[in-house]
Amino acid sequence: MEMDTRSEHKESHNTNNVCDEEITVDWRGKPSNPNKHGGMRAASFVLGLQTFEIMGIAAVGNNLITYVINEMHFPLSKSANIVTNFVGTIFLLALLGGYISDSYLGCFWTVLIFGFIEFSGFILLSVQAHLPQLKPPKCNMITDGDQCVEAKGFKALIFFMALYLVALGSGCVKPNMIAHGADQFNKNDSKQSKKLSSYFNAAYFAFSLGELVALTLLVWLQTHSGMDIGFGVSAAAMALGLISLVCGTIFYKNKPPRGSIITPIAQVFVAAIMKRKEENPSDPQLLHGIQGKIPDANATTAYDVGHPHYTNRFRFLDKACIKTGAENNMNESAWRLCTVNQVEQVKTLIIVVPIFACTIVFNTILAQLQTFSVQQGSSMDTQLTKSFHIPPASLQAIPYIILIFLVPLYDTFFVPFARKITGHESGISPLRRIGFGLFVATFSMVAAAIMEKKRRVAAVESNEIISIFWIAPQYLIFGLSEMFTAIGLIEFFYKQNIKGMQSFLTAMTYCSYSFGFYLSSVLVSLVNKITSNSSSRGWMGENDLDDDRLDLFYWFLAVLSLLNFVNYLFWARWYNRSMPSVIDTKPEFDSKSVKANYVGDEMA
Repeated sequence: MEMDTRSEHKESHNTNNVCDEEITVDWRGKPSNPNKHGGMRAASFVLGLQTFEIMGIAAVGNNLITYVINEMHFPLSKSANIVTNFVGTIFLLALLGGYISDSYLGCFWTVLIFGFIEFSGFILLSVQAHLPQLKPPKCNMITDGDQCVEAKGFKALIFFMALYLVALGSGCVKPNMIAHGADQFNKNDSKQSKKLSSYFNAAYFAFSLGELVALTLLVWLQTHSGMDIGFGVSAAAMALGLISLVCGTIFYKNKPPRGSIITPIAQVFVAAIMKRKEENPSDPQLLHGIQGKIPDANATTAYDVGHPHYTNRFRFLDKACIKTGAENNMNESAWRLCTVNQVEQVKTLIIVVPIFACTIVFNTILAQLQTFSVQQGSSMDTQLTKSFHIPPASLQAIPYIILIFLVPLYDTFFVPFARKITGHESGISPLRRIGFGLFVATFSMVAAAIMEKKRRVAAVESNEIISIFWIAPQYLIFGLSEMFTAIGLIEFFYKQNIKGMQSFLTAMTYCSYSFGFYLSSVLVSLVNKITSNSSSRGWMGENDLDDDRLDLFYWFLAVLSLLNFVNYLFWARWYNRSMPSVIDTKPEFDSKSVKANYVGDEMA
């Protein structure tokens, strides 16, 4: 993966050389005090919420397919799509949460309000699972599948209402609790910027700890005490998370909402379209908002001439800030004349979209581990001792057992060591971290395909049920992959030079999960349709893994993941070429010396 020192330096410049530190206030709306507010102490309360929230939602999501099949009596392929659509909706709604937070409520109030909505969804799920009147008659889907009555009408309505209350709450909470914790650090300060990187690793540690508890203790409770008890415990975990959030109120520094974040973006496109016939000026000094002397408008570098930085990318958008004779009046409508800073932020949004898109296939793989892999475990030998059987959904805890030890070691030893070599505050750049994770994810599907082939052959040809631990490698490999990709992506987006949109940018990373899970649903249906014939209903259409060909579907995803990694390499290099290089700022510029510095930087 060709991402050299220059590209890492570019990333560091783009993320840290932000215009000014944003204004922050305390819980009473007064200016925050750096000695009393913010820092890791304040962030630790948010980490508590992250731990308990993921504990509650993971216990529901990771074992939901078992409940949907065994209690609600939906067929396998439909159940898998219910789960993936539910998880996909959670992450799609993250965009709504990010927009509400940045525009109107701020992170704290958004998390608090939608946290209570998620809490109410957990309670309704528990009630629905407890009352027989709200479920179809009991039936064994394995032995009497054709006679089982699928949940419909009012029973299905209550179930989906509860499920999507959880989705709405969790979707709006997720990006804002990450952003609220990150807001406790000043990313313009070099020391705090390093702590910010450590916070992202700590956030993943909290995530791993919550997942581990959910996939062991809570899933065990669901299996042995009933799903109603399990859903009730998820509600209790969410309540503890909200308590943790509220307890840190006096320590937080909060970023006030800035009004609609969509309007400034729309203004750029409207103004650019209205001035589409205008010629881009040869002198960027004619653009609205440029201050100081600019040496060369044709260079691909950014210049510190006051604020903001002007770059020579996507020049069609520059038309939005071209000053004409009639627009020298400062009262000109913002829908006709935008600032360079406004245009540059829109350019940044455009340029990060391909990086975001490259993680969609990664999350499609994650969807399989929460659906079909759980069903694999259900058809295997789950006995650990004479009296103890492993819940199939608990296998997803395997990578998190490793990661709760690996993440602290990564942050404590690897990051300082790598920082000395690369000079990057995070040890390795977020782009490198994402790329490594995407590459490793391919091997998770390879391991899954090999194991499923072994399981199916043993069951069909030898009537043998192999141990559930055979599917552990695919979870372990993906867990390692997720540690790099997920946190690298959040750090990459949060540190982009777009003022006042950190929650929305963080939400974009969760939106990748959404598209990945929706793509999973599409691929399952499409592959079933393509592979079906007169004698078969497709690779995953028989509701019986011994008759299905899940191994071939896993091989298909492995190939798709490898192609996606190659695609990522292209867009990562394009991002580095498109982002501005770092130029030392001086009161006056000499165009020849600037060009010489840029050429030298290219050769570094």
